[in-house]
Amino acid sequence: MDSLSQAALGAAIGVAVMGRRTRPWKAALVGALAGTLPDLDAFYDYGDPISNMVYHRAASHAPFWQTLASLPIAALVAASLREMNQFRWWLLTIWLVLVTHALLDWTTVYGTQLGLPFTDTPYGLGSMFIIDPLYTLPLLIGIVVALSLRNVRGWRWNVAGLVLSTAYLGWSALAQQHVTGVAHESLRAQGHQVERLLVTPAPLNTILWRVVAITPQGYLEGFYSLLDRDGTVDVEAFPRGEALYAELRDYPSVARIARFSHGFFKMSEQDDRAVITDLRMGQEPSYSFNFVVAQRQSPTFAPVVPPISFRQARNAAEGLPWLWRRILGEKLPPPR
Repeated sequence: MDSLSQAALGAAIGVAVMGRRTRPWKAALVGALAGTLPDLDAFYDYGDPISNMVYHRAASHAPFWQTLASLPIAALVAASLREMNQFRWWLLTIWLVLVTHALLDWTTVYGTQLGLPFTDTPYGLGSMFIIDPLYTLPLLIGIVVALSLRNVRGWRWNVAGLVLSTAYLGWSALAQQHVTGVAHESLRAQGHQVERLLVTPAPLNTILWRVVAITPQGYLEGFYSLLDRDGTVDVEAFPRGEALYAELRDYPSVARIARFSHGFFKMSEQDDRAVITDLRMGQEPSYSFNFVVAQRQSPTFAPVVPPISFRQARNAAEGLPWLWRRILGEKLPPPR
C-alpha cells in the first residue's frame, strides 16, 4: 500500500497499544515512523531495474526478520523516550506495526515475500489497489480524534478506525472472490479456455474490478463492476508474444519476471528491442513495469545487461472520468 496508509496503520496501532500507557502523540509518531520502515528498501539499489523490482518487499517485509528486528528497535524507542519500564509494550507495538505492514502489502497484487528466509516466493492476494481512500480515511479520522480528545473516548475512536479499515480489507477479499466466480462463468460461456485468471481492483476502489485471463492464444482483459446489471465480463484479446518468449525464455531477466509475475506477463518487440511487461499493474496499453531485455542482432537477439526499465504513461484526463462512469455500471470501453 501507499506510504500514507502504512503510516496511518502504524500510528493507529501505536495509539491502540500505547495510547493509554504514554502520551498519544508519542504512540502515534513512533507507530507512523515504524510503519514506514519496511519500505526504506525501495531506496536500496540492487544493481539493475529487475532486481530492484524483485527484491522490493523482500527481507524487510518478512515476518521472520521483522520479529528479530523488533527487539533492537523497541529497545531504542523505549530508551529514547525513557520508558524502559514499558519495554514489553513497545516491543509488542513495534512488532505489530511491522508485521501488519507486510500483511497489508500482501493484500495488493505486487507480491510480498512473506516466507523469507525459507522461501522467496512472492505472495499477493490482489484484493486491494495500492491507494484506496476508503481504507485510509477511517484510520486517519480515528487518529485525529484520539490526538484531539486524549482520553478513553478518543482511544475508542482510534480502535473503531482500525476495526472499520480491517473490515474493509475483509470486504475486498469477499468482493474479489465473487468477481472471480463471475469471471470464470462468463469466460467459460464465451468459449474461452482460461489457463490463469487474475482479478484485481481498478484504481482507488473495490467496486470496479480488472480481469486478466491468460489463454493459449494470448491474454484477455476486461472489467466488471459490482453495479453491472448482468454477469457478463466483456473482454478484449491481445497477443502475448509467445514466440518471442520461447526464443528468450532462458534469459535470466525474462525468467525472473515470468516467475515474479506468476505468469502474468507479455513480450513484444519494439524498435528491434525485446520488451517484457508485467500485466498485473496497469491496464492496456499502459503498464507500470516494462523492461528491455534484449536487442535484435538479426536474425537473433543479444541480451541487454542491465535491462532497461520504463513506464508507459496513462492519460488521467480520460482515465478518471471513465473510471467513475464504469464503477457506476456504465459499460464503456476503456480508454486506449
